Amino acid sequence: MSFVDVEVIDNIGIVYLNNPEKRNALSSGLVRGILDGLRDFRERKLPAVILGAREGCSVWSAGIDVRELSLSTHDPFGYNDSLQELMRMVQGYPGPVIAMVHGSVWGGACDLVMTCDIVVGDETSSFAITPTKLALPYNASGILHFINRLGLNIAKEMFFSAEPVMADRAERVGILNHLVPSGELLEFTMDLASRIASRSALAVAVIKEQFNLLAGAHPIPPDVFERVQGLRRLVFESHDYREGIRSFLEKRPPVFKGE
Repeated sequence: MSFVDVEVIDNIGIVYLNNPEKRNALSSGLVRGILDGLRDFRERKLPAVILGAREGCSVWSAGIDVRELSLSTHDPFGYNDSLQELMRMVQGYPGPVIAMVHGSVWGGACDLVMTCDIVVGDETSSFAITPTKLALPYNASGILHFINRLGLNIAKEMFFSAEPVMADRAERVGILNHLVPSGELLEFTMDLASRIASRSALAVAVIKEQFNLLAGAHPIPPDVFERVQGLRRLVFESHDYREGIRSFLEKRPPVFKGE
């Protein structure tokens, strides 16, 4: 099952997350559904895409499906992981991908929202990046998504505290492009997407690619990259990583030892 619904309205592609029983967790099946939708939209040359959750979901997405994480030292945020493929497809889609957010956004789903080109949310929206709750060493590309969107200080606070940023503050710090009343969320987002779709699709695609290239124009020496990977391996091989996953599955507070 894909756990998503796909629609096309007035040349705008819409992908709805629709697995409320699992709080729209980013399972491999749900992620594949989003990927399939985006591929179809790209083939049809739709100029703009909206990524939302079905009405009635109080959680936009609970983030990565922890039950699919291995307790081994396998990197769940590796380059070939399906969620990382989705991030790259969102970035590479030739038109804007607009996140339409009603409800709370957690963990890897927060990264997905940060990767979208524009974010529109209502008063129920909140955003938390939570790897420190599970002792997960996040990947460099994901951290860069936050730095590019929010700057260093806010990105650090979000990662270190793992606390939700509520809607009002989310607009102030730049997570949200627009904060609109819940009853107007779909209409506002559709109107924004339609206005963008009326512009030159070629110009939009080229300018988006320029944004992508310039945002990533920070060369990292090979030894620094190797150090980053080494630091992440320290956590994957730790007691805290195994404890973080076990405590989540057992629905209890983790007992971290810092080792």
